[in-house]
Amino acid sequence: MTHHAGLSRTRWAAFAPDQQVLMIANEMNRAAKLTAPGDRERLRSAYARALQLTDLTVEGSVRRALRRELLRWRDLVAALYLAPAAEPAAHAAAFRALLRLTPEASKQLAAGG
Repeated sequence: MTHHAGLSRTRWAAFAPDQQVLMIANEMNRAAKLTAPGDRERLRSAYARALQLTDLTVEGSVRRALRRELLRWRDLVAALYLAPAAEPAAHAAAFRALLRLTPEASKQLAAGG
């Protein structure tokens, strides 16, 4: 996956964990809009970007608990990536789970995110 080829581990690590999770959530938000059968490749691409950012976060995460939860969450997105069609309910559940991983990101749930 080279969607964020210009994004180095060092540059990504400069972002706070809250920011990293919110940027992953941004990719998931893009994916949420791609539910039509004709959008399948664009949907997979959005999930691939979310997976790549998740991997960067896991590689640089100093908080073991966050790393563990992100790896669990990654399995949800990998399943969505491999699914033959969009799964809006599973996507919404994964999106909510992601936002619960950090205090700042969880504020998006209260805001209707």
